[in-house]
Amino acid sequence: MRQTPPPAVAPEPITAEPPHSADRPLLTQSWLDLAFLHWAVDPADVAPLLPAGTVPDTLDGVTYVGLVAFRMHKVGWFRLPGIPYLGSFPETNVRLYSVDAHGRRAVVFRSLDASRLIPVAVGRAAFRLPYVWSRMTVRRDGDTVTYAGTRRWPGPRGAHSRISVRVGERVAEPTALEHFLTARWGMHTAFFGRPLYLPNAHPRWPLHRAELLGCEENLIATAGLPAPAGPPVSVLYSPGVPVRFGRPPRTRSVGRA
Repeated sequence: MRQTPPPAVAPEPITAEPPHSADRPLLTQSWLDLAFLHWAVDPADVAPLLPAGTVPDTLDGVTYVGLVAFRMHKVGWFRLPGIPYLGSFPETNVRLYSVDAHGRRAVVFRSLDASRLIPVAVGRAAFRLPYVWSRMTVRRDGDTVTYAGTRRWPGPRGAHSRISVRVGERVAEPTALEHFLTARWGMHTAFFGRPLYLPNAHPRWPLHRAELLGCEENLIATAGLPAPAGPPVSVLYSPGVPVRFGRPPRTRSVGRA
């Protein structure tokens, strides 16, 4: 099993607002109608799935796997206007939580199912992200939102998810766990074998409690993680936020003590 040494510096504080501005965005987009489902998972199961230079980010010794379903809206490059059709589509991702040697907390995507083939191809080719083309829908009926997807390419065929939540009251003050799971200001990935950190910035999450009405999925197990053995420990909903992804920062090597 791969060894997972601790970060060389203490992890950055968890903050409700972004610690950076992303004033020169590489990508702009909006995330709308999000359902956040999370299960606790052993850091030892997560560590081998993370990019080099990162370790599982934990809260009270536990890390989490997230199944996050939403609508991507008007993805745009640099400061150009977002694309109405090709840049707007349902997406469902399986994500993990990581921290690097610089103390930067982030997410790691194990899979990103999306319903537009061209964005999937661009995400795979340009950013080396595990995008997958899927047949997907997001439907809202009153306070109930249902997300459904079936994988097309590159598979495996049969991978699917169907999530239904009932949106509840607004969260006045998120708990420490809710901040840990949602206040994430970057992404860790590997680009041609080298670690890459992409920062993002957006307004503070407007979060709502949510009741899970149904969840049938095998995306988590397909992503190489143990299949959830019970209901999620956290279910949240957000109407969404506009997001800016900045350019990778220039950082010096950090030595270990």
